[in-house]
Amino acid sequence: MKLMPQYDSLAFHEKALVTRAYRQEILASNLANADTPHYKARDVQFADLMQQRLMGFEVNPRLEVARTANAHLASEPGAEWDSPNLLYRTPLQPALDGNTVDPDTERAHFAQNTMMLQAAIEFFGSSIKSRIQAITGQPG
Repeated sequence: MKLMPQYDSLAFHEKALVTRAYRQEILASNLANADTPHYKARDVQFADLMQQRLMGFEVNPRLEVARTANAHLASEPGAEWDSPNLLYRTPLQPALDGNTVDPDTERAHFAQNTMMLQAAIEFFGSSIKSRIQAITGQPG
């Protein structure tokens, strides 16, 4: 029987929020680049990424914008799409220009992740409220 390590509920909820927000950035980037030639849609496996964060591994906390023209502002060095956790999405029907973003698929994933992010916020708030009630001894 394999025992699961014990996690502080606040740390767990914080990592879940950060991981959901990270995925939201990725999905938003996919949607924003739906018409960009040769753009490849990316995503992460939430469960795998969450497990890595719970084990203490910090993975790219945020995405950086790639410069595709000289007029674009430069981003911070070293944080370009290099995370081993970022996976390419398999396109259902790639565009002739090489773009693999399917807006309908991305919107569905974005909406689902938004709901899960909202749930994570609710769980985090509930955990804080429970701790405050335990400390003060007053009912909510």
